[in-house]
Amino acid sequence: MWYYNEQPFEGPIDDWYGFVYLITEKSTNKKYVGKKFFWKKKTLPPLKGQKRKRRSIVESDWKEYYGSNQQLQENVAQNPDNYHREILHFCKKRADCSYYEIKEQIDRNVLFNDDYYNEFIGCKIHSKHLTNE
Repeated sequence: MWYYNEQPFEGPIDDWYGFVYLITEKSTNKKYVGKKFFWKKKTLPPLKGQKRKRRSIVESDWKEYYGSNQQLQENVAQNPDNYHREILHFCKKRADCSYYEIKEQIDRNVLFNDDYYNEFIGCKIHSKHLTNE
C-alpha cells in the first residue's frame, strides 16, 4: 500500500505522470528514495497485413513496486510487511519526476548516509521540460 500525507493512496492517477517516493524499512529505519511512473508504453504486434508495430499507453506496475535497488528488492521479498511506502511528490511530467527525485536525494545526502539504500544518482534535466508549480 502506498501512502500520501499519511493516508492510503490507490488513485486516481489520471492527472499525473508519476511520483517521487520514500520507502522505509520499519525494523532498521533504512530508506530508499526513487521515482516511479504511473504509465508505460506497450508495444503490440502489427495488424494483419501491416509492418509497423502498434504502441499504446497502459498503467505501470506502480501498485506492487518496491524500488530498483537489488538489496532492497531481496529484503522486501523476505518480508514485504516490514516496509512503508510513502509518496513525497506527484509529478505531471517525466522531467518533474527526475528533478524532484534528485532534489530529495541530494537534500537527504543519500550517497553519504548509510541509512539509505541509494547507491547511485544520475539524471539529465533541461529547464524547458519542467513545470513551474
